[in-house]
Amino acid sequence: MLADQRAVARKILRAKVMVAMDGMPPYQGRTIDICPQGLSLHFDHKLNPGQTGQMMYEIFLDGKAQVLTCRCKVSHCIFSGDQFKIGFQFVNPDAAVTAAIAKYMR
Repeated sequence: MLADQRAVARKILRAKVMVAMDGMPPYQGRTIDICPQGLSLHFDHKLNPGQTGQMMYEIFLDGKAQVLTCRCKVSHCIFSGDQFKIGFQFVNPDAAVTAAIAKYMR
């Protein structure tokens, strides 16, 4: 059995996410979990590690939805069931995104 090799804790996040990879139209997915450096999601389309784009998703903080938008890069893509499980790294997130994720992680 393989041990989880993640260096940081992740927190479950179940939300719709819109992903627009560079040169592709936007597609919708569902988030799985999040950490300060990135998030993973279920997606109907295969993406290649290293691809970059923009993502937009909601986080609920203090009972209110907050929409976060940031650049992202695919770290891995695995076929799982009938969808792809894709890991994304945030690319230079702004202070508002970083603060919102830190607050959500508490």
